[in-house]
Amino acid sequence: MTSSVSIPNRSAAEPRRYFLRTYGCQMNERDSEAVACLLEAQGLLPAASEEEADVLLYNTCSVRDQAERKVLGKLGLLKRLAQRKPGLVIAVFGCMAQRLGKELAAAFPHVQLVVGTDQIHRLPELLRAPAGSAAATAQQVAVDRGTDGLEFMGLHHPGQTSAYIAIMRGCDQRCTYCIVPEVRGPEHSRSPADIVAETERLAAAGTREIFLLGQNVTAYGLAEARRQPGYDRNASPFGELLRAVAAVPGVARVRFTSPHPRHMNAAFVAAVAETPRVCDSFHIPMQSGADRILELMHRGYTAAEYLDRVAALRQARPAATFSTDIIVGFPGETEAEFDLTRAAMETAGFDNAFIFRYSPRPGTRAAAMPDDVPDAVKMARLKLLLDDVKRRAERHNRGYVGRTVEVLVEGVSARNAERWSGRTSCNKVAVFTPPPGCQPGTLLTLRITRTTAQTLFGAVTPEESGA
Repeated sequence: MTSSVSIPNRSAAEPRRYFLRTYGCQMNERDSEAVACLLEAQGLLPAASEEEADVLLYNTCSVRDQAERKVLGKLGLLKRLAQRKPGLVIAVFGCMAQRLGKELAAAFPHVQLVVGTDQIHRLPELLRAPAGSAAATAQQVAVDRGTDGLEFMGLHHPGQTSAYIAIMRGCDQRCTYCIVPEVRGPEHSRSPADIVAETERLAAAGTREIFLLGQNVTAYGLAEARRQPGYDRNASPFGELLRAVAAVPGVARVRFTSPHPRHMNAAFVAAVAETPRVCDSFHIPMQSGADRILELMHRGYTAAEYLDRVAALRQARPAATFSTDIIVGFPGETEAEFDLTRAAMETAGFDNAFIFRYSPRPGTRAAAMPDDVPDAVKMARLKLLLDDVKRRAERHNRGYVGRTVEVLVEGVSARNAERWSGRTSCNKVAVFTPPPGCQPGTLLTLRITRTTAQTLFGAVTPEESGA
């Protein structure tokens, strides 16, 4: 059984404090919030900085090499802080911790806890031990696999306008470039009843927008359904979940990420078409527009099949906008294949995209392929695609000028304290001067007066402002 380390002693009147930093994706952000809730339930309070904390926690990402490099650099810098503060506890958890395990612990002796993705819910337990005991001082690595602890994914800080709900853990797709199946394990879906109950708790506390998360959300429930008699391959458990979550009183909007085209069947599209609270913004990773590269990636679809799914959603929701993930410079990618990706992106009409240069990830099948596209070529291709996306976004956003849009108010704008911001159903950021009494979570109608590639600027309509 894994032992634990102790939190540094404070006076009985002074609460212990933790500092938590998150690297990586929205799933990591969701895990971090749940961990914070677990720690606060044990009486710990958040610290404003690493210097003020008794416990430092770092939620890590392994999807890209750069994400791991940032963590390694941070852990190296923490050695001096650990020397200045005897008894400081440093914990690394999440995907990178799962991948490197004992190797990470050996490289950084001042890190007391290395906790994998299936053991995150045990962090409070691992942090408890009598001061001065052997368990309190031993460096611990907890990276065992298991399906326990899914319930911890439902913990939230109440009162958020928008909240993430993790509906599943892991991925069975096994794309050749992706480390997620290794660090997050196979797909395990939470029960619809648990997810709906979580939605109800959030809505009762004031949350208006629900964001459903999973490595492959459209595969939600399929691993479990396939084990049941009478499995219907034409059904969409995720589509049914969308309907159930959207039906919860108080929920104004439902978003989700990331779907996989293989599971975006007719039942899923019908659920989107028939559920108005599902937003008109769809992030669907494409990765490449060249069929040979898609096959090498083990994506499970052709470019034509991908574009067919986009067209089906656009027919169901004519106002929809689409964004994607793209990898440039995958092993063997030719100039002609890059041009196919560029053309497919134009056909899909993406006005936002996360575009990455390929980098080999240890433990993936693609790591055995020659990384033969020069870095300068990768950078040039990346820039071309980013320029294309910006041009499309500017053109698309100009079409909003003079139109009215509904925004979900988020709060004060990050760049101008006199203005507020919100998001449209199409996930466009809109900036405006707030009317009297405006509150986060309010739905307002704006008339758009000008735009950039990233932002809409508008004025509250007279009926909203009370004029």
